[in-house]
Formats: sequence, structure tokens, C-alpha cells
Amino acid sequence: MLSVEAKAQYRVPFGTVSITPDARKLIDVALDTKFVTRGKYVAEFEKQFAKTFQAKEAVAVSSGTDADALALAVLYDFGAKRGDEIIIPALTFVATGNAVFQAGFTPVFVDVKRETLNIDADKIEAAITPRTRGIMPVHLMGKPAQMDKIMDIARKHKLTVVEDAAEAHGAEFKGQLVGTFGHMAAYSLYAAHIITTIEGGIVTTNDPAMADALRSLRNHGLVGKFEFQRIGFSAKMNELEAAVGLGNIEIYEDILGRRRRNLLHLISKFQKFDKYFITIKEEKGEKIGPHAYSVVLREGLNFTKDEFVNYLDQAGVDSRNLFYSIPTQCASYAFLGHKLGAFPESEYCSDHGFHFGIHQDIELSQLDYVVETTESFLRSKGHKT
Repeated sequence: MLSVEAKAQYRVPFGTVSITPDARKLIDVALDTKFVTRGKYVAEFEKQFAKTFQAKEAVAVSSGTDADALALAVLYDFGAKRGDEIIIPALTFVATGNAVFQAGFTPVFVDVKRETLNIDADKIEAAITPRTRGIMPVHLMGKPAQMDKIMDIARKHKLTVVEDAAEAHGAEFKGQLVGTFGHMAAYSLYAAHIITTIEGGIVTTNDPAMADALRSLRNHGLVGKFEFQRIGFSAKMNELEAAVGLGNIEIYEDILGRRRRNLLHLISKFQKFDKYFITIKEEKGEKIGPHAYSVVLREGLNFTKDEFVNYLDQAGVDSRNLFYSIPTQCASYAFLGHKLGAFPESEYCSDHGFHFGIHQDIELSQLDYVVETTESFLRSKGHKT
């Protein structure tokens, strides 16, 4: 394995962060005025984010997990009860499931499709019970979930849809921006994402009542000067984070364009490896808002994911596991009683999948190096490419 020093200098690093000169100036102004809690920069960031992502309202919070949790907690204003159920995909970052619990609900898991990594919309209705109040699809890796089918199901059963668009800034499905289908959309603004505030999250909606509830929920349920109408959170964004976010919105199109260039380059280059790997693809009628490039090994190969990942690591290519089947592969969820094998597609993707960076600071030559390293690995296992 690479040493700590070598890992800090990966030839193809997983993530990056863009902090513009204008953002640095705003940070200095905020520090000089000593007003660094939520103020005018946060308000301006919310305004610009809503405009960029075609929403009437945006409410900034302290993390993407809080964005999920607060969006779900809004449902109490619309008749939900604690312990009611929210449907989510089994394969996703654990924060999605954690947020359901943090909001006081019970997660109900649905398996994903191996080819897309997203919730299998054809399996959602079977998971609906009299206590179901919402669906929270995740656009994993920035690939859009089947929002047309999901919204049809939600309308049929009178359910609220919160899109977890943490990794999907700028993604489109059938010509419509991801995040504009559901009643709310929750975005992560963590350092690795397309628009970042270093740490942070934001919820968009077209419903003024939902936006008002979100503003109350992020500040302990406060309404007015000192009246607490809801059980809330402490989940406010500060001015320094908002300044970084404003800088990112200025260069958003460039960041998105460079990431999409990298994605499409790898999609083209990895076609020759199709018999070995299931990789993220851009289907007709969709536009991926690229977070990372996912690779899932096909069945029956003479090598394992760990062998391939270790080979890449030794060559200086940083990567991450493709998350876990939350209900069956995360020890913290064992109390729910799900047995291994209950979500076979999610479990397979976790056991045999990983992802690596395609962020805006990676050049095509670095991605070509990943392709060359993959070819070298496959040749070492006796395969021709």
C-alpha cells in the first residue's frame, strides 16, 4: 500500500475544492466586520443557488445530511407522525439513512438496479404501507433516478418526494433539472461536490410553506424573535461558508463543464472494458451531473475488486468503495433485523464496486493514465483489451 506521504500526492486524487479570489475577499470582509454567523452572504448564496437550480426558494444549512433531515422534518407540518416511514434506496451513503432517523422517521429500504446504482422504481410500490409518508430517491454519482416513475407513484399514493441530489448538481432527466421534480431537493455542499461551501447543505423548494418550515427547523424551531413552534435542529450555515459557495456559483458552469468533459472521456475510453466492468453510463434523455466514476466488476472474473483497487492504489490512483447496502452491510443498522441477501443488487454493487475522481482539477492525461493502468492490470490477469 502507498505510504501516508504518497497518498497525499496521488497521481490521480479523488477530490478537490475550488476557492475563488472573490470568495477569499468576501471571507476577509466577513472577518474584518466580525459578523461571521448567518447573515447577508448566506442570504445571497441562497438567492443565487435557487436561481441556478430553478427553484423559488433555497434554505442553506450546515451539511448535506442536515439538508435531508430538515427536508423530511418538514413533513410534520403536513400531517406526518414520528415513526412514519420514508422509502430510500438500500445502496447509498449512510447519511441518507441516518437523516431519516434524525428526522424521527423509519427508513424502508428498496433495492437498486446494478446498471444505474439508483433505486429500482419498479420495486417501490411493494414497499409502501399505510405509514409511508415519503420517498427519498438518491441520484447516486450524479446519475438521475427514474423521476417520472417515482413521481407517478408518489401522486398515486399521495406521498411527498424529497430528492437527495447531494451528488447531482446540474444533472438532468428528460430535459428537466434534477431537484425540480420532487416537493423538495436536498443538496450536499461538501468539499468533494460540484458546488461547495467546504461543509454545508441546502434545500430547494417551490413551496413557500415548506421553505418557512425549513428556516424555522434549522434554528431550533424558532419563529419570530423567541417563539419555538417545532422541534428543530441547530443547522445554520455561516458567512465564511457562504462566501466560498458564492465563489463556486460564479464558476459553476466551468466546474460542471470540466467534470462532464472528464466523464464523457472516460465513458468513451472504458467501452473496451465492457465485458469486465459495469460503469456509469449516460442514457438517452439524461445528463449526469458528475460526482465520480463508478466501476462494478462483472460476475465470473478471475480477479476481485480488492485486487484491482490495490493495483490502482499502488499506481497512484485514489478511489473509494461504492458505499454499502445500509440495512445489511452497515453494523449500525443491524438492529433493524435485515439479513444479508435481502438486497442482492445493492450488496453486489458494494462487494464488487468502487469509484474514483473525475473532478474539475483532473486533466484528460490523468484519466488516460487510469485507462492505461486498467489495461496493464487486465493484462497481468491474462486478459486482452
